[in-house]
Order: sequence, then C-alpha cells, then structure tokens
Amino acid sequence: MKNVSVMIKPASSLCNLQCKYCFYSDVSGRREIPSYGIMQQDTMEKMLHVLESGLDPGDHITFGFQGGEPAMAGLEFYRKFTGITAGWDERLMVEYAFQTNGVLLDDEWCGFLKNNRFLVGISFDVLRGCHDAVRTDRSGKKTYQQVYDAIKRMERYEVEYNVLCTLTNEIAGKPGRVWENMLRMDLKFVQFTPCLDELDHPGESSYALTPDRFASFYHELFQYWLKDYKEGKYRSVKFFDDVVNYLAFGKPTCCGMGGHCYPQLVIEADGSAYPCDFYCLDKYCLGNISDTSVQQMMTSAAMKEFLQRPHKQPELCGTCGFSRFCGGGCKRMQREVCCSGTDSRCGYRLFLQANIKELEQIAEAERRWLCKNHA
Repeated sequence: MKNVSVMIKPASSLCNLQCKYCFYSDVSGRREIPSYGIMQQDTMEKMLHVLESGLDPGDHITFGFQGGEPAMAGLEFYRKFTGITAGWDERLMVEYAFQTNGVLLDDEWCGFLKNNRFLVGISFDVLRGCHDAVRTDRSGKKTYQQVYDAIKRMERYEVEYNVLCTLTNEIAGKPGRVWENMLRMDLKFVQFTPCLDELDHPGESSYALTPDRFASFYHELFQYWLKDYKEGKYRSVKFFDDVVNYLAFGKPTCCGMGGHCYPQLVIEADGSAYPCDFYCLDKYCLGNISDTSVQQMMTSAAMKEFLQRPHKQPELCGTCGFSRFCGGGCKRMQREVCCSGTDSRCGYRLFLQANIKELEQIAEAERRWLCKNHA
C-alpha cells in the first residue's frame, strides 16, 4: 500500500490578495512565465489519468490544492475534479486538502468543502493589526474581518479546518496576545509558518523571522500551551506536535526535519511539475504531467539536481545535542529558524535547551497512552 501526496496549483500564482510577504509571488516571479493561469479541464483530466494509472487497490492519495489562491479556479473546477475521482476504484482512498486565504468562501463553497470532506488550511494571522497591515486585497482593503467571517462560516458548516499563521518578526514578538486570541476564538489547530526572506536576497525583508524571535516566541507560547495541556485542555500547535512526535516515535512528521529534502510532486496549472513548493523554478521543472510519467519525473535529472544541492550545515550543528531533530533544518527556512552558518545562535536549539525536559515527559506520556490503547 502506497501513500501518495500531490500538491496542485489550479490557479497557478493568481491571487485576489496582495500580501506583502508572499513567498510564492517571489518564487513565481523568477520564472519565465510567472503565472500559468487557470488549469484547463483537459490538463486536469490528463493529470488525474496519469496519477490514477500509478495507483494500486488499497493505495492512499492526498490532493493538496494551493496557490496563489486555489479558489480562483472556481467551484466548478473542484466539482469536476471530485466527480472524476469518485469514479475511481473504490478500493483507492482519496483525501483532499485546500489552502486558502478564505476571502471567497461563501455558503456554497463551505457546503461543497463539507460534503467532500476537504481539510481546509486557512491563512489567518490571528492578530488583527498584523494581519491587516500585510494581508490586503488588490485595492489595499484590509481582509481580517472577511477571513474571520469565513472561519465562522466554516464552523457553521462543520468544515474541518486549521489556521495557518505566517510567523513574521512582528507577530513573533507578541506570543501572549497570539495565545489570548487563540483562546478567545477557540482555535484548536494552528500552524505557524516562518515568514521567509526573498529567495536570493537574505536580510532585505522586514517581515522575515529571525532565529532569536523564533526561539523566544515558541518558548513563551509553550508555557501557555503546557499549562493548558497539564489541565487536560489540549490545543494543537503543529510545531509542538512535531517535536513531541519525533521524541516519542523517532519519525519526522514535517518536511525539513532531518536536514535533507524529500522528493515531492507539485503540479502547476499548465501541468508542469516541480520537486518542492519553495522551488517551482524553471531550472527544477521535472517535465509535464500530460506527457511524462510520475516515475520519469521522480528519477529525472532536474530532481537529482534538486536533491543533490549542497547543504552546508552551520558550524553550531557540530556541537549540538539536538542535531537529530533537524540536521541543520529545511534549506529554505534555515536562515529564519536555525542560523545562516555564521550566526552564533540557533532558534531551534535555544527552544529545545529551555524546554526539552517537559517535551520528553509529554512524549513519554504519549508513548504510554499509545501502548495502552493499541495493545
């Protein structure tokens, strides 16, 4: 039985917002063709045919839709998509994930997402002032209230969702307020994504996270989280979950843990495929799904070049007792989370040094619970 995950960008880099820190705008702007527009139905059908042909009964496939803004492909695109997969062998397990800014999620959208069991990741920066300063529409209009309303609408329709908060340097300086808002809104699943510098211009973005801010944010947030955890009030913060799971079971649960890249499949709106969302660049194009098999893509020269890129570990890693957690970290996030190679401080290490005892105790409790309930 195989577990297959495919990221699809049905609206390419098109977006109805103009977020000041958007990493995909930076990436796509470096291609000869920044946007491939909306995926055509024949491209969708060819893509699904190729993917289905590589699956066997019992296999599990997850389709993750991202952008840009994937809702700009229109609801009819997803109706056709799910209509095709509904006709696949019933022994295949198909799941959907959908990352959105939420602005287009009206009642019709929410009904569809619920009925087709989509897991929605909604981009929401939790603090109104921080969100509205950065996440505006094309006319400069603030969007916090629209996204908040979309979250409440999803809750009414019982759509499964989690919040994706871009952890900027400013937000990272306000962990107490972030936690207060998480409690006030009763946000049960939150993933903080480090705000990245531009691909080739480190140090130029005022929004990009720094290792010190990474450590101080998560250290303070962990104290609030831990207090509630001990009182039996669990709230998912993905970074804490990832560290606990690694301590408990020794297996990474997020890309980047381990310090090396894993081959992935990201399919743009024209059918072109890439090995990583952070590197959808012309030089790493693996081919086109309409005329290239998945096997050919995964063994292509572009994939090999991507996986074999040099990854110089910071000097700190050589003396770090926690190197097994990250191996120097995700290559794209290293400057924001770990260190650049010349820095004397690593955000990951600072957090673990301060909190490893409590994290190990939680991991041991998770192991015992699993053994007891799956004996």
